[in-house]
Amino acid sequence: MGQIDAWVATAAKQKLVRQQIDLGPLGDEEVEVQVEHCGLCHSDLSMLGNDWGWSRFPAVLGHEVVGTVVAVGRAAKGIHIGQKVGVGWTAESCMHCRRCLSGEHHMCAEAVPTIVGHRGGFASRVRAHWAWAIPLPETLDTSEAGPLLCGGITVFGPLALFARPASRVGVVGIGGLGHLALKFAAAFGCEVTAFTSSEGKFQEARGFGAHHVVSSRDTSAIKKLAGTLDLILVTVSVPLEWDSLLGALAPNGRLHLVGGLLEPIPVGAFSLIGGQKSLSGSPVGSPVGIATMLDFAARHRISPQTEHLPMSRVNEAVERLEAGKARYRIILEADF
Repeated sequence: MGQIDAWVATAAKQKLVRQQIDLGPLGDEEVEVQVEHCGLCHSDLSMLGNDWGWSRFPAVLGHEVVGTVVAVGRAAKGIHIGQKVGVGWTAESCMHCRRCLSGEHHMCAEAVPTIVGHRGGFASRVRAHWAWAIPLPETLDTSEAGPLLCGGITVFGPLALFARPASRVGVVGIGGLGHLALKFAAAFGCEVTAFTSSEGKFQEARGFGAHHVVSSRDTSAIKKLAGTLDLILVTVSVPLEWDSLLGALAPNGRLHLVGGLLEPIPVGAFSLIGGQKSLSGSPVGSPVGIATMLDFAARHRISPQTEHLPMSRVNEAVERLEAGKARYRIILEADF
């Protein structure tokens, strides 16, 4: 079956329109998934607006897809028809480069984003290489799992790399990414400090697992944390008080970025050298990384805080996310 229904972005910053499109024949190593739910991520908005300069139109957005496998290519492995799977930011990688062979498929130079030059999940069906169709744990609520496939792995990855149960972790920005980071860090056993510019989110942040909450606009409050945090995870895409945040790091601490900030970050060398501190960033994760995150989420009963809309109201959902009204992730339910 090559013909599908989809909500298509015909050009930058335009409303999505429903169209029928032809995916062509199923590739030997592809699987086809009947879409049931798809999260709306801020990255979809960035691609719709061509904020990063590499969008390709017409585009079918949506990269937090949950659904059921309905077709399997003749060379696909480990996936069967009827299986519940998720498809995240990446739809395929080359599978033969050094990065893929070392398990870092998401670093592959030929990796194909699900929504760039590929048809994404705001559709009746979506395709992916079999390695990137991630089986979902049976105990995971599949109706809520979509945002884990992008937002979840984006914050889980650096926590898994750089945090330990005794770590003191700060999370900047309590939104779609940040609220999941709080939940994961708390489940890791870390002492968690939330930074938010909205006082209205203080209590919610504590509910997500934060032990302490600090206003990210209060420079004096941040300075009181000087030398105490092992890891600060920045989930927002706006300029911050970088010197204050670096000052809050303990020796050997790390300031880690997962938000798509476009402006350069002014950091003096001695802000890093004196305490042997690090400034780093990371994208999404590998298939194994995503599967590990999903298992962890299922075991600790971690799910995003969501609101659901039918996919036919996708333009309304886009407007709601753009206006900053989403609490905290929007999931679209396929209703073709």
